[in-house]
Amino acid sequence: MVGERKISTFFESYIDEDSLFKDKKILQSSYNPENLIHREEQIKIIAQIMAPALRNERPSNLFIYGKTGTGKTACVKHVSNEMMSVAKERNISIKIFYINCKLKRIADTEYRLIAQLAREFGKEIPPTGLPTDEVYNIFLKALESKEQTIILILDEIDQLVAKAGDEIIYNLTRINSDLKNAQIAIVGISNDLVFTNNLDPRVKSSLSEEEIVFPPYNAIQLQGILKERSQRAFKDNIITEGVVEKCAAYAAREHGDARRALELLRVAGEIAERKGSKKILLDEIDEAEDKIERDRFIDIVTTQPKQFQATLYSIFQVLNQKTSQIYTGEVYELYKDVCNKSRLRPLTQRRVSDIIGEMDMLGLINAKVISHGRFGRTREISMSLSSNIKSRIKKILEEDLGMKETQ
Repeated sequence: MVGERKISTFFESYIDEDSLFKDKKILQSSYNPENLIHREEQIKIIAQIMAPALRNERPSNLFIYGKTGTGKTACVKHVSNEMMSVAKERNISIKIFYINCKLKRIADTEYRLIAQLAREFGKEIPPTGLPTDEVYNIFLKALESKEQTIILILDEIDQLVAKAGDEIIYNLTRINSDLKNAQIAIVGISNDLVFTNNLDPRVKSSLSEEEIVFPPYNAIQLQGILKERSQRAFKDNIITEGVVEKCAAYAAREHGDARRALELLRVAGEIAERKGSKKILLDEIDEAEDKIERDRFIDIVTTQPKQFQATLYSIFQVLNQKTSQIYTGEVYELYKDVCNKSRLRPLTQRRVSDIIGEMDMLGLINAKVISHGRFGRTREISMSLSSNIKSRIKKILEEDLGMKETQ
């Protein structure tokens, strides 16, 4: 009872305490801002590509790519919301569906994706059991129920292809040939800058009728974003001098990730609040960075495609066998075996080398390019993760790749 009273007292005092925040959700990744600064040009191009739908014309398929936190999803959602507002005013028949392909049980198989699209039209589809062709037919009939234009936004489309193959993208882009009343356009969004390199050429050409690259934000742009959001997120005089600049510098180092900059500021605010401080100091930014860093690597690994996971698992396995540095060729030999056990189609050694380069950029490993003159180049690989984080990641990889059952 004493313990319960103490907890109750804590909650009471927590409610009564003055919060540093005025509106915390403004700093959260789920928040969709009305004003997207430093992305005016990208918004304009997306709007121009999607605009034909307002004249009952099919827009070109659009592929958008760029690193995490560069504003891709926020810009597409902003344009979509504005477009739907105009369509509603003018009574124009447009539907825009947004699907995050990273979500399990929604876009991890062709059946589940098409079933989810059919449900958007009010059709009842069981989670499993029907032939995929039948689900397609239900979806097509729903599309053809009236003259309308559908824009399908597939966020993290690389995750869909990694799980279900690229044939599904080809089928969706070719669906217009079976439609008379309706028409459909695809907007694909990806954090993987080389994703389309591994697509079937016919799928790539169908998907990428138009392409937009989102560049990383620089430190000055990040400062502008942080200042604009922090003014609305925090009460007056909470942020001390240099805090915004330090947040921006940290995020600029992480490839211009605005989402990370905003998270850093929010976590710093939470840490300051727990301390009972009335301001956010520079020290809180360092503490927030340490806290986020511990979980960051786990998040990276769990959201990457299976091929990335298979490559990282292979690196772990080779490093378990050798205490010195290892090389791309050694990793690739084991990677092929991992792919076989995980029922993945092995990529070329060159593509695996590209993935290893991405891991180096993300800070998961250290990979130094070594030149052997006319014999080509390789990467000298060593581990940068602590043993504790490495152990946790290894368990995640074994589960995701189904390696425990096959060993």
